[in-house]
Amino acid sequence: MTEAAFNWPSFLQRWSDEWADSWAPDEALDEADEEARRARWLGFAPASAERIAALEERLGCPLPPSYRSFLEVSDGWRNAGGFVYVLAGTESHGWQEDEVGIGEMYREELDEDSTEEEIRLVEDMWDRTLPLDVESDATYVMLNPGDVGADGEWAVYCYRTWAGEMPERYASFREFMAEMYREFHHLRAGDPGSATEFVNATTRKLDAVVEQARCDALAGEYRRAEDALAEAVEYGRPRAAALRDQIRWLLGDSYLAGFDGLTDDPVYALEMLSVLAVGHVERSHDDAVWAYTVRPAPDDLHEAADEIRRQVGAGTFRYVTSGPFGDALDEARELARWGEADAAWRTVLAALPQWRPLGPCHLAPIGLLADALLGPLLTPERGRELLAAPRGEAAGGEVAAPVDLEPGGLDWLAAPGPHRTSREAYRFILVESAHPAELPDRVGAEGSSGLNTPMTACETQTTLLNRGETSSYDDKALASVGRAGSGWSFAFDGQPSPFDEQRFVSPAAAASGPGHSGSGPGSRSGSGSRAMVVWSDPGLPHHGSPALFHFSLAENGEERYDFTVHGSTIRRSGEIPPALDPDRLFGNAAADTSADPDADPDADSNADRDADPAAARAEQRALEAIATEFGVSLPRFALTHGRLHTFQTCSWTRPPGPGETYMTVTLGQVDETIARMTDLQS
Repeated sequence: MTEAAFNWPSFLQRWSDEWADSWAPDEALDEADEEARRARWLGFAPASAERIAALEERLGCPLPPSYRSFLEVSDGWRNAGGFVYVLAGTESHGWQEDEVGIGEMYREELDEDSTEEEIRLVEDMWDRTLPLDVESDATYVMLNPGDVGADGEWAVYCYRTWAGEMPERYASFREFMAEMYREFHHLRAGDPGSATEFVNATTRKLDAVVEQARCDALAGEYRRAEDALAEAVEYGRPRAAALRDQIRWLLGDSYLAGFDGLTDDPVYALEMLSVLAVGHVERSHDDAVWAYTVRPAPDDLHEAADEIRRQVGAGTFRYVTSGPFGDALDEARELARWGEADAAWRTVLAALPQWRPLGPCHLAPIGLLADALLGPLLTPERGRELLAAPRGEAAGGEVAAPVDLEPGGLDWLAAPGPHRTSREAYRFILVESAHPAELPDRVGAEGSSGLNTPMTACETQTTLLNRGETSSYDDKALASVGRAGSGWSFAFDGQPSPFDEQRFVSPAAAASGPGHSGSGPGSRSGSGSRAMVVWSDPGLPHHGSPALFHFSLAENGEERYDFTVHGSTIRRSGEIPPALDPDRLFGNAAADTSADPDADPDADSNADRDADPAAARAEQRALEAIATEFGVSLPRFALTHGRLHTFQTCSWTRPPGPGETYMTVTLGQVDETIARMTDLQS
């Protein structure tokens, strides 16, 4: 809107009327405010053309358009927002030259990390600006003739000394006044001590916007709803922030999104607190912070809220809701716990039209974010899919097909990608005709007690650090388990010890033998099957450690064939199918072991890992061939972002023989704080 099209008289009169009506008739005001209330006018008489011209002559330059237009309507203003009590008119002006020294203080804090905006604000704000604040609560308002837009408007800088932040910049005086009007609304709407209800044409219009935004959000029009709610939030309208925060959390933006007012409502409190517990645990806040978070909730819910936080921290929280949607969540959770993330998410999304809100402030089953198994599925992309699906009272519309995140197959392990920064060592076991729950019986360590509670990759790594004693011959893995395609299960270790070809014993034979308990769902107690083992390490070729790839297959307890490629050496045994012939898959890579003579031997280890592209391509070919030959795959999303059951496998390395030496390392318990830091950094 151009300055000529902006109606200052109408805007300022509406502001004045709403301010006057926001006070109860018997509320005591100071003399100036009482006069403004009786007059229903926060301003003063218009400034004459002569007074404006005299000010411009005194300053030596013309005023910016919007401030000049404002003065023609009112020569100053009272109660601009909540902290500027009087804004300057034509009488009060003189150039600001940092008389109080705040600019110098900010200059001393500038360093090489300061942004261009921070430098410009500090340099421009305190030298030769036009102060507008006459009376305020430690708030400075300045027009800056050195920051001029194409429309001739001077930027306004507003600095609140008690806020401890950089100044707020507004492109023009009109923009600043519009924000102060919104601030007035926000403060009056949220004032619990007000003796009169704050209702007027503006609030009624905005409340209608909030209700329409709620309906739009339930119908899947979440972008339109979010934009509408953003304006209502600035005016402090009830429900607006609570509704918008639910959208923000599902889109991956949880910053300062605390579900305004819902944590003190018994209808919504526990669901919203379960989501806030996720942020609390991720940021490793202490009990005092959680107590502050829970404080608005009804007293009789505090104990339940504390238990929710404990379960979220332990990775055991289940989001429970009734009806068909709750039944679908149980089904999805069973899929997710075995690594079938895409199938689990499709189950959730298909059932979403059957979800029902707890009340008119509930836009989505946001408690899913706290669920130990289903929460990891809710990436920002899937949050958008959820928000775009009609639900609640708007259910009945078409739910778009979700986009699967799993690439399928095995070859994703051979290349860097969004899930990791470089090729990494890994090893896994695939077992046919066995449920994942059976794998501890087949290849578990002696004394293994079955599967552990599902955990993330970071939690698995922390558990490894806390195991205490390790040795160079006792090479047990803490492996994640799940389904690896139709009829196959996997045990995956993403933190293997170095491969020792002399002592390596493939667990494929043990894995393919008959199970002991047959306790897993769909298990075939007493029956054998096929099992395969893959071990890959990209090595550090520039440090004399070539890439390694091992594959072995066993059936009914006996190894049938295997091959190991280590640099230029290929070792094999048994009748290897032509599709898996290592000469075909690795021949060129094994022959080309030369290192770049110009490479820096002290280069970053990630660069070293990726320094053998021929080996990477060969590894990818091998993984593709294995996946095609046996119809198997590993779930990338579940292994890198989800929670999976784990168990300790038997050793992949034989005990030392006569005359062989070994080393044992004993580690103390890792400090909990360090473990948390590891989780956050990862």
